[in-house]
Amino acid sequence: MSYSMSQNLIPICVTGLNALSGVLDKAVAQAAAKKVDPSVLLGWRLAPDMFALTRQVQAVCDQAKNGASRLASIDPPKFEDTETTVEQLKERIARTVAHIKSLDAAAIDASSAREIMFPLGPKKGKMKGVDYLNHFVLPNFFFHLTACYAIARNFGTDLAKRDFLGAIPLTMVE
Repeated sequence: MSYSMSQNLIPICVTGLNALSGVLDKAVAQAAAKKVDPSVLLGWRLAPDMFALTRQVQAVCDQAKNGASRLASIDPPKFEDTETTVEQLKERIARTVAHIKSLDAAAIDASSAREIMFPLGPKKGKMKGVDYLNHFVLPNFFFHLTACYAIARNFGTDLAKRDFLGAIPLTMVE
């Protein structure tokens, strides 16, 4: 089987985003059990200089939609960072999943040798598609996804590795 850019991007991001939605559900349940307003959860962070949960969720979505869009040779849709509730964050996750599932897999697959230009702070970065996927998009996606999981755990949410992994294509055997 040959390397497929789309198969290394779309299902991985969809699984991670869906798992994130489940992590948020469990974190909200934990907030309710602690009789804590969910807005406290959204402002929770691991360290003073790190993004709070709301911005981490937005960043996970942005990495998936922006990376996938650029690899598919289309302009990424702009999602305003205006979410103030868990429900709104879950809607953003759902919009992101719908967007990346709608992309042309063949266009993503054809991008491996194409140069991808992307904003990087005040400048722009340039990488071959395969390098952009493997060394920028996926590592950044998982960085922010892991931060969301860690924030929820730090908040006291009962989570296991399976909550992070989500619905992976796994068959258990004896």
